[in-house]
Amino acid sequence: MLDQQSALDLTIDDMRRAHERIKPHINRTPVLQSRYLNELTGAELFFKCENFQEAGAFKVRGACNAVFGLSDDMAERGVCTHSSGNHALSLSYAAGRRGIPCHVVMPRTAPQAKKEAVRRYGGLITECEPSTTSREAVFAEVQAKTGGEFVHPYNDPRVIAGQATCSAELIEQVDGLEAVVAPIGGGGMISGTCLTLSHLLPQSKIFAAEPEQADDAYRSFKSGQIIADDAPNTIADGLKVPLKENTWHFVSQFVSDIHTASEQEIIDAMKLTWTYLRIVMEPSCAVPLATILKNKDVFAGQRVGVIVTGGNVDLDRLPWITG
Repeated sequence: MLDQQSALDLTIDDMRRAHERIKPHINRTPVLQSRYLNELTGAELFFKCENFQEAGAFKVRGACNAVFGLSDDMAERGVCTHSSGNHALSLSYAAGRRGIPCHVVMPRTAPQAKKEAVRRYGGLITECEPSTTSREAVFAEVQAKTGGEFVHPYNDPRVIAGQATCSAELIEQVDGLEAVVAPIGGGGMISGTCLTLSHLLPQSKIFAAEPEQADDAYRSFKSGQIIADDAPNTIADGLKVPLKENTWHFVSQFVSDIHTASEQEIIDAMKLTWTYLRIVMEPSCAVPLATILKNKDVFAGQRVGVIVTGGNVDLDRLPWITG
């Protein structure tokens, strides 16, 4: 079992072991293309569709690696976490597969679709206010009461190693990638991408995509130190959390640049992908395409992997529907 403080020591072998551990519990998700989106961006885009995971998001990879890496004694006490949605439901899914309890702290404003998915997989929800301060305070109470193993949504080497398996599959499915773009919130997916690509495809560039209204990772990247916002407001609900020390290590060392997009640009990109890829995806997943459209000169003429991180959408609250 990995020490939770050893993310800086993660190796490509940790990713490979994670992949073997989680294979029975995840899907090898497809890669889709759209001729129209290629023409629109001037790049050749390859969308890695993690919305086709059983739990609807890439986070099932890290959650399964953490849960199935526990000793039997630790597993008996169950697991617990705090999350705005996708990690909560992914950890609930993984815990359910192993037959152990899962307690999750979620903001009261989290999408109803994600809360329902947590409960469907057997997770037990305690609600908090929509701020990092409230989330961490309520979680401390829940963990003290349950004694469960804390699986952080992203600042955990077991989770990072699991997320790294996504880009490992992508480069097996697509030859000659010159860049990979993924959303960034806390940085778990980007960290995993950095872990894999720095070893297996070091010539490729890694770009992170972030909402303008939750741009703490962008500001951290530019300033050279972690900047955390307590309660940012964006339709990209999965990208509201700040970087932590483990993910900052990868972001600061391996990310080529972080680009941002406005709320309207995110909505427009989400509509484009729904229309031309014909898949259900969350606002957070549209941020990479929004930043590619906004920075066409950076990506023109290149083969670009785009990680579609999840598809757990509240269909009654689509961002382009008003009233």
